[in-house]
Amino acid sequence: MVDVVCIGAHPDDVEIGMGATVAGMVRQGMTVAIVDLTNGEPTPYGTPETRAGESAEAARILGVERRTLTMPNRYLFDSIENRTELAEVLRDLRPRLLFAPYPTDAHPDHIAASAIAVGARFYAKFTKTDMAGEPHYPARLYHYVAVHLALQVKPSFIVAATDEDVVVKLDSLRAYRSQFEANERNASIIATMELRARYWGGLVNAPAGEPFFSAEEIGVRSVRDLV
Repeated sequence: MVDVVCIGAHPDDVEIGMGATVAGMVRQGMTVAIVDLTNGEPTPYGTPETRAGESAEAARILGVERRTLTMPNRYLFDSIENRTELAEVLRDLRPRLLFAPYPTDAHPDHIAASAIAVGARFYAKFTKTDMAGEPHYPARLYHYVAVHLALQVKPSFIVAATDEDVVVKLDSLRAYRSQFEANERNASIIATMELRARYWGGLVNAPAGEPFFSAEEIGVRSVRDLV
């Protein structure tokens, strides 16, 4: 069992969208698992073996468990089979919180991953089913932003991050050498991620931050919890 599951279409999606938040949750004693729906390959400078090693190193830096599922990169679709595969993982890990990609994007895999996560969350609670594991329904589903569109978004909330959290996020991204260091087209992404984290943090008077979105209303137990 874990407290949180973060779903990505590809290895590095979660690190890009919410790596500082993951680092903060781990620092606070929460157990976190990243579930990549695909292995992210092929890419121009990667191989399945290289990407597996990079994603394992990123997970080590973040201090999380990582699972990579069998869905096909570039051809990811919201299907019964894919919902079921993810639902069985959720029934095994039994998280209270679920994070998934933002549903609007230029990358079809990201759009599909968002829909698969929503469907799998519901499928995971089924009874009278051939799925492995006992029924489980994550209490909350939130979306993070790791998109290929220049979106101006209005988040439901921003998670404040420390300087230490940002360092861990950036180090986890540097683990993906085949995606960033080896690919000059992506060489500026890590620096851009730091700038964006500083921007979002500045909006809530914190060193850094990351935006999140909820289709459901959000409650707080005390106003003292508000930044």
